Amino acid sequence: MNAIKTAVAAVTAAASLVAFPPAEAATATANLNVTANVGGACRIGSGGGTLNFGTYDPTIVNSALGIDLFGTGSLSVQCTLLRTAVITLGQGVYPAAGSTDAAPLRRMRNTASADYLAYSLYMDVTRLIASGNTAGTGLPFLGTGLPVPVLVYGTVPRGQNVPSGTYNDTVVATITF
Repeated sequence: MNAIKTAVAAVTAAASLVAFPPAEAATATANLNVTANVGGACRIGSGGGTLNFGTYDPTIVNSALGIDLFGTGSLSVQCTLLRTAVITLGQGVYPAAGSTDAAPLRRMRNTASADYLAYSLYMDVTRLIASGNTAGTGLPFLGTGLPVPVLVYGTVPRGQNVPSGTYNDTVVATITF
């Protein structure tokens, strides 16, 4: 009986090898599309900037026969690499009558005496075209991806007869991108 069991087991094993061929390795492929969108962004440093003209001397140095007073300040600007933008400067808190965004007539105010000291702002060292608050009077900017100092040049015209004191103004710098 053992011989029959052994023979049946051998035949069953042989039949299973014939009925089920050995499994072969198989593969299939598909593409995974990967995308990202890089947004264009810009910012002006949170602290803004400062342009300090120093001391204006209406009696001698900056009198009608003297010279204008010059100053330079800077803003920190950062835009995405190759992002185009335009930097504009507002009219300030105390613009003179007739001032517009395209042709600002800026003034600093002496808070003690309520007198004004006129000044102009430029974004080019030659100081030929006053910076305004329109696309046409702003500074074109191309992003590098890194913070970049943008210089602002200022002039206080000579010949202003004003009392002594501290004169201030605040100008809003805007970047449009």
